[in-house]
This record gives sequence, C-alpha cells and structure tokens, in this order.
Amino acid sequence: MQRMMAPQARRRQNMVARGTVVLSNASSKLQTLQLRLLAEETVDQVGHFEPYGFTARPRPGAGAAGVFIDGERTHALVLAVADRRYRVTGLEEGDVAIYDGFSTIRLKESGVVAISAPMAIEFESPVLTHNGKNIGATHTHGNVADGSAHTSAPD
Repeated sequence: MQRMMAPQARRRQNMVARGTVVLSNASSKLQTLQLRLLAEETVDQVGHFEPYGFTARPRPGAGAAGVFIDGERTHALVLAVADRRYRVTGLEEGDVAIYDGFSTIRLKESGVVAISAPMAIEFESPVLTHNGKNIGATHTHGNVADGSAHTSAPD
C-alpha cells in the first residue's frame, strides 16, 4: 500500500516550493521568471501572477513562492516575490508602502502620503492641480509685475 501511495505523496510534496529568482522577462502580458529551487533545480518560464494594478520586475536573488499544478515541475506559477534586501521597515500599523530599493511611496494611516526619492520626482500629466488650481507647466498668473512684487494666485 505504501508503495502505491508514494507517487501521490511525492506530488503533494512538490506542489509548493520556495526559490530564488535567476532571471525575469517583463516583455509579455504575463511576466515570466526563471527560478532556482532547492537542490539547485532550475525551472524556466514560470508565470508570475501579480495583483491587479501592481507590477514589478524582481531583481535576481529575490525570493519566490511557487505552486506546481498537480505537483508537476513543468507547470508552475509564482504567486509572490519578496526581496528582503530592499523591504521597507519601520512602518506604523496600517501603513502601506510601494518601494523599489531606492524610492518609496508611503501611504500613512494618518492620511499623509510621503514620497522619498534620491534623485527627482517626476509627474507625467498634462494638468497638475493643488487645491483645485492648475500649478502645472500650463498655468498662468494674473497681475504680473517686474521687480519684487508678488503675483496673484494661479488661474
């Protein structure tokens, strides 16, 4: 009986595995990864399922958790990738952070959005507003005068 059950037991054991990312390919609609699993096993073309609205291309060495349909190593899906080398620490309860190892966007429980970037923050939008006023590249001011006088608020 034990001999008969051994293949099913192996398949169950092979259904979930941890590994590290070796390569990533973000050129298609479903990003694929090459993973190195336990015992130096390498698995290619593993689909990386990501939550709607979020995508990231992991660096080599990031950790991955994969599932293998029916325990077959040729039919794999990665459900999560984490990289503790770059993970933001010290968040307050309820905070959310988006990060890449250099820059961070932190949505604080208090309602504050904190952006940290070592080089620059770029906004790609035809209109940028603050309190309902256009402050982007196309905004205008009235009552412009030479010298040290102040202008009126943006139109």
